[in-house]
Amino acid sequence: MRLVLDPIACDGRALCLELLPERIRADSWGFPILRAGPVPPPLLPLARRAVADCPRLALRLTAEPADGAAPGPGAAAPRPSASGAARRS
Repeated sequence: MRLVLDPIACDGRALCLELLPERIRADSWGFPILRAGPVPPPLLPLARRAVADCPRLALRLTAEPADGAAPGPGAAAPRPSASGAARRS
């Protein structure tokens, strides 16, 4: 399971940071930044509580995609590398 944040819905109340500091930290404005990767099984109960207690419903848990599978909705699309970017003349 992975944590996913909807940055548009989040208003930075920081409740999730208090509930799950092992996986979530604050940026300079107090908005959450999620640690990449799956949530370890011992932290899943705390992650579920952070999701349930989010007042703006901006945090959710999603199942891990299978290796090689496309990420589900809400996942960030990979960014093109600088070498793969199109150049304008």
